[in-house]
Amino acid sequence: MSITVRYFASLRERLGEQEAFDWRPGLTVGALRDELLARGEPHAGALHRGRAVRCALDRQLSGEEALVADGAEVAFFPPVTGG
Repeated sequence: MSITVRYFASLRERLGEQEAFDWRPGLTVGALRDELLARGEPHAGALHRGRAVRCALDRQLSGEEALVADGAEVAFFPPVTGG
């Protein structure tokens, strides 16, 4: 059982386009981010808690409290502005 983690913009430049992650029951987007941080560099530098990072779960903006289902897609990206 696994999920797909995707990265966009500057996060993609540091971490690549996507990676697979082992899923477990009760996993939230925030817990996933914490587990990625625990991997060390380059994840720790790109996703650190002091950095503003937006999240999406199955292509819908979400908060870190959102539960992740098996087979889901979780995306992380920096906030963007239009102009």
